[in-house]
Amino acid sequence: MLKPKQPHQSEVTMTEMVLPNDTNTLNNLMGGRLLHWMDICAAISAQKHSNRIVVTASVDNVSFTEPIRLGNIVTMRAKVTRAFNSSMEVFLEVWAEDIPAGQRVSTNRAFYTFVAVDQNGRPIEVPALQPETDEEKELHLSALRRRQLRLVLAGRMSPADATELKALFQVA
Repeated sequence: MLKPKQPHQSEVTMTEMVLPNDTNTLNNLMGGRLLHWMDICAAISAQKHSNRIVVTASVDNVSFTEPIRLGNIVTMRAKVTRAFNSSMEVFLEVWAEDIPAGQRVSTNRAFYTFVAVDQNGRPIEVPALQPETDEEKELHLSALRRRQLRLVLAGRMSPADATELKALFQVA
């Protein structure tokens, strides 16, 4: 008998309800509140993978594609896509659900980077990640390109050294 696939060890699902105190004057979830929830969900995922204290290092572009309304149920799913030396990339997806209307829509996606730290706040090594599914393997492979882009944009890597990025633009 086949056992159901277990969720990835670092996979975290978090659910919140949008209450009046979470909304703007249009009764939509405030973006800052959503970013707060997303950061918590992604941090838990990174912490589960590393078994360490983690700090947010960066957040890639977060686009707000659909409004999230008062009374909606917000579900966030996060999982580590790749671990480097002390840092981890976490992919996060967000859905909003209007239960009475029976509607569920994807509203946001983002990549977060977390660094594992020791009790003194110094970076500490994290375990490697072994992707299993095709989706996990693709996210793992493309994480190196996203990491190089982040480092180039932050001025911490020369564009000439970003070999994974350069390979995307080289014509055969």
